[in-house]
Amino acid sequence: MLSVATLLCVSCLLLGARGQDRTAMWRGNDRSGRCQYTFTVNSPTEASCPTQAGGPEMDALKSRLSLLEVMVTRLAGGEASGAVGTAAGGPGAGVVQQQQQQQQQKLQEAYSQAMGEKAQLRREKDNLDRQVQDLQRRLEESRQEAERLRSRPCVQTPPAASAPQQDSGLRPAGDPSWHYGSPGYQELKAEVTEVPVPTPAYIEVGTGCGELVAIGEPVTHRKADTIAGKYGVWMQDPEAVAPYGAGMVWRIDTVGSEVRQLFGYEDTDQLARGYPTKVLLLPEAVESTGATMYRGSLYYQRRRSRTLLRYDLSSESIAARRDLPHAGFHGQFPYSWGGYTDIDLAVDEQGLWAIYSTNKAKGAIVIAKLDPHSLEVLKTWETNIRKVTAANAFMICGRLYTVASYTAAETTINYTFDTATSQGKALSVPLKNKYRYNSMIDYNPVQRKLFAWDNYHIVSYDVRLGRQQ
Repeated sequence: MLSVATLLCVSCLLLGARGQDRTAMWRGNDRSGRCQYTFTVNSPTEASCPTQAGGPEMDALKSRLSLLEVMVTRLAGGEASGAVGTAAGGPGAGVVQQQQQQQQQKLQEAYSQAMGEKAQLRREKDNLDRQVQDLQRRLEESRQEAERLRSRPCVQTPPAASAPQQDSGLRPAGDPSWHYGSPGYQELKAEVTEVPVPTPAYIEVGTGCGELVAIGEPVTHRKADTIAGKYGVWMQDPEAVAPYGAGMVWRIDTVGSEVRQLFGYEDTDQLARGYPTKVLLLPEAVESTGATMYRGSLYYQRRRSRTLLRYDLSSESIAARRDLPHAGFHGQFPYSWGGYTDIDLAVDEQGLWAIYSTNKAKGAIVIAKLDPHSLEVLKTWETNIRKVTAANAFMICGRLYTVASYTAAETTINYTFDTATSQGKALSVPLKNKYRYNSMIDYNPVQRKLFAWDNYHIVSYDVRLGRQQ
């Protein structure tokens, strides 16, 4: 390309030297054998060339030829353009400088963001430290209060002259979780008649599945902390399945329109201390106090429906669901205290049961034996006692037992129905409602105890059964 540029320049010189009479051209091969043309033109002004080689004109010509060669190289796709542009102070230097500035700005932004996150983490750590200190302080206060209560003598309060019909005096003012008479709560105002308790004669007690003959004194395990625990249900699985042991205690506080929390405790001692080891959020809300625990599953009634649910504790999911045919629900056939106790699930030595009523039974208690896996109804029995006249009910050895009053301090188990013979009869087995508002009673066949929820208090009773006939 340099030879072509030289030819162009020489051609320009030839044009400038028109009219000169002495020009000559030679044609021949150079040392490498390449054909070469040589032109000779006399200067119109200079008689002889200067002694110095070149001059301003030659320097200018060389500079122009260099620039021309660079431009030709760029057009041909050469690599010298970037270097020439940078060396000449062209746009390449500006682009590099701009990229460096952008990278430096990004690094600065990343550093500022990292410092901000570090400060946020430090604030969160300080907040968590304060919470831990607060929990430790409260734990120490609870321990000291427990020690103080243990050291105090127990003062017996004489019972009131008459049983209260409702607990409006216990309702705290301004508590948003308590709406007396709202759709999330039901309490009936049943008239309560206190029945004199006869003194039972000595009855020889067997270890089999005989009839209920005596109930022991109530043992208090814990008092609920908030209004949500005025009514509730607590239970132990008589046939526990891993990962939970037989000593595990479960509790549900049932005051509220969306009851879904299931609290677990390692044993009754931890229940008394009030610190659960497991808290499960049920996928569907619980209706009332009729839930029970059996073979690693929680069985309960879904809110505002006759649907029964089996919640598997190991997978923490609903394992089965089934409607209880024709069962009344949400205040249609409750126990006498109300609380939407239309469907009450129970467990005894013979398996899983449902206690409820239907329109066809005209409000009388219906007993259903359930398949614990699928919740299918295997068989039903209709009794002669109206469900709304019973304060509560439970199953022992295939027999239904009903409670006369939920508020009388001294009440009785007043009726039993044997599913083996389909026969019912009146009873009079004494039962004490120590705190005068019993909203849940269930039987545990392994512990041979009744579990009850009495006006914020979690209590249990030992039971004695007669010899099996």
